[in-house]
Amino acid sequence: MVADPPFFLAVGALGWGLALAFYRPAARDRRWPSGTAQRHLPAFTTILALLCIAVGGGFALSRGIAGGGVVIALFGAALAVFWLGFLRVGAQSALLLAPGAAIILLATRLIAA
Repeated sequence: MVADPPFFLAVGALGWGLALAFYRPAARDRRWPSGTAQRHLPAFTTILALLCIAVGGGFALSRGIAGGGVVIALFGAALAVFWLGFLRVGAQSALLLAPGAAIILLATRLIAA
């Protein structure tokens, strides 16, 4: 397993994407504040979250077990739990962080190809 920059970008894209996807239902159930995008554009935030999860998860799958794919998935899930459980409104920052990590990860893969 190699913990290189794409590894961390995949963890970020996956973790922040999961946090973004699950923030709206978690916030509604716990009466946490929601940002403008979460309230007025829920379909956009869900699609954005799913795309970021797909990029991070796809990279984890391409790495395989020996390359750290399982570790990416576990760290991504841990990041999502931390982002939601401890930071709560930190999930709003995932609107910028998740797509940023996904775009940079895709760019590094295109450059490496």
